[in-house]
Amino acid sequence: MELISRGAALPSHLRGGIAALGNFDGFHAGHQAVVGAARDWARKLGRPALVASFDPHPARLFQPDLPPFALSTIAQRAQWLDEFGMDGAVVMPFSRALAAQSAAQFVDEWLFTRLGVAGVVTGGDFTFGKNRSGDVTELARLGLANGFAARVVDAVQDSAGIISSTRIRAALRAGQPGTAAQMLTRPFTITGTVEHGAKLGRTLGFPTANMVLGDHVRPAYGVYAVRVVLPDGRRVDGVANLGIRPMIEPPLELLETWLMDWSGDLYGQHLAVELIAYLRPEMKLPGLEALKAQIAMDADAARAALRP
Repeated sequence: MELISRGAALPSHLRGGIAALGNFDGFHAGHQAVVGAARDWARKLGRPALVASFDPHPARLFQPDLPPFALSTIAQRAQWLDEFGMDGAVVMPFSRALAAQSAAQFVDEWLFTRLGVAGVVTGGDFTFGKNRSGDVTELARLGLANGFAARVVDAVQDSAGIISSTRIRAALRAGQPGTAAQMLTRPFTITGTVEHGAKLGRTLGFPTANMVLGDHVRPAYGVYAVRVVLPDGRRVDGVANLGIRPMIEPPLELLETWLMDWSGDLYGQHLAVELIAYLRPEMKLPGLEALKAQIAMDADAARAALRP
């Protein structure tokens, strides 16, 4: 799959495609329905299957002080879309200039001129243009005027209602990674580069791979059973502390992961850490011996949670 970003021109062989439009943060089951409809429509017509999304997220542009809320990075989404069978992903640079465009201007510049789409697919709540003035009805009208068709995919629901990024974030903040995974169709995964830390874990016999959380949404602080995807693709069971480390001064927010039954040097390498089960909240213990004993108990609990 080809990733087109930073306003780069769409390659000629991807023009005339069917494009799924949306943010698709997390690429959850609802997003998969929209993108899958675009893919299947494109395959039926023998046209390129595309996804068109925005970066940064519109909320981040207009409310830069919002707490981190991303369910995925652009790189993660690109990988999932590639595995999903898409031919191209267009990341439209979301700026104040783009936000100021009318619905008609957006369709003319991006969908007609830049992408040359033959069709677009959205969810029913898709809006676009200045002050969100355009909706799916307006998109269909403008598409007809510009020579492309527009289709709408119904929201995907489970027993608790419509699957949405908002519900997934709420589940993560409540310490319910399993519930989030059901909606995502995969475990919530934090990616990042391993950094040097205080090396306390190494002193205690539990060396950890330390990663900052970046713009990933903050799940409930605490200890998790995790699976770690190494740079070579191998998967290793682990136990991780996500939070501010109340035993260490000064407090520093990190994801600290001990890879069980594995040894090696991961500094500077890129890891993906899947949150499988929430084991307990962070706690301040009376000393290092108590901390060491607690980590051993957490490891036992993680092994049980990760057992097939």
